[in-house]
Amino acid sequence: MLFISAFLLFFTLRLIIIPTSPTNQIHPYQARQPRLLTLQPLCLLVAALQNTLKDINMQTTNPVVEAMLKPETYPEPVSKIELIQTHISFVFLTEKYVYKIKKPVNFGFLDFSTLEKRHIYCEKELQLNRRLCPYLYLEVVSINKSGALRIGGDGETVEYAVKMRRLPQERLMVQLLQEGKIDNPILDRLAAIIANFHSEAQTSPEISAFGRLEIVRTNWIENFIQTQKYIDQTIPKNYYDFIQQKINNFMDKNEVLFEGRIADGRVRDCHGDLYSSNIFVTDQICIFDAIEFNDRFRYSDTASDVAFLAMDLDYQNQSALSNYFIKQYTAYSKDASLASMLPFYKCYRAYVRGKVVSFRIDDSNISVQDKATAITEASVYFRLAAEYAKSL
Repeated sequence: MLFISAFLLFFTLRLIIIPTSPTNQIHPYQARQPRLLTLQPLCLLVAALQNTLKDINMQTTNPVVEAMLKPETYPEPVSKIELIQTHISFVFLTEKYVYKIKKPVNFGFLDFSTLEKRHIYCEKELQLNRRLCPYLYLEVVSINKSGALRIGGDGETVEYAVKMRRLPQERLMVQLLQEGKIDNPILDRLAAIIANFHSEAQTSPEISAFGRLEIVRTNWIENFIQTQKYIDQTIPKNYYDFIQQKINNFMDKNEVLFEGRIADGRVRDCHGDLYSSNIFVTDQICIFDAIEFNDRFRYSDTASDVAFLAMDLDYQNQSALSNYFIKQYTAYSKDASLASMLPFYKCYRAYVRGKVVSFRIDDSNISVQDKATAITEASVYFRLAAEYAKSL
């Protein structure tokens, strides 16, 4: 099995998509047709091969994951269980509920390395997400060991999970976009909800400080440091240098603009991860999965929240919807200086998405095929970031 997986990986990596130079005239919505390289970095191949055996044995090497795939672990009757992974979570879907477990990882900006920390952040996730979607978020449950593992059982607590109601996956905004079922009236509702959320979101001198240029610069420095290892894997070196230069120039020249946003009360306790994969569109619009693991990523200019969804719509070749959403949000929020910040924060959001997707390459719980997909996806995000950087 290991030999076969390695063989398939080698030929997959020969077809990985890497974008062309940012100096070329590339429309951002053509980002899904980059050129192919015939050779990929040897270090990526070696790293992926080293993780192949772990990929194959993922379920059997993690007793909590193995238990959560068994119906008898759950407190309610369960006949079907689906597992979805992100770079930081295991998400288990049953017929009626969703159980989200945090992976024991430490990325520096995010630390779930101990059980105590995972418990704290589960509670925080519950609290924060009830702001926009109280119906969805139910409680934090323990997973206990007394012989077998049980949710809310007897014995030692070995893990925690956030328990949520299950909404129909086909009503996720990202799915509806692919089916052409998102229109201007839906985006108008969404813009009104987000503008109202921002107007009521907490702010304070402490929160406002996160909009200061030195904090914003720190976020970018961290991004560049954390993506160095992915140069010529998911982000070409010329993209990396180009984006860094344009971002630094913008920050050097616009300190007054950042201070003005603070003075206008635009830096608040926002959502932090506002894009179509985190939005259910049913009779009500439910925005979920706000960032709980680092206040620095949630305490931000409201323009950063808006830019994330606008960028996401651009990424999905929906520029008309993106522009309409921005127009309606601006009208509801009466944010006169929003437009001056959007290219900067769109670039930031595209770059962060490229970084986060790149992290999957190093996740031993992710299959070889998913790693190859991650390389392609991250490359598209970095290409989009380079396009936004051109306008700075």
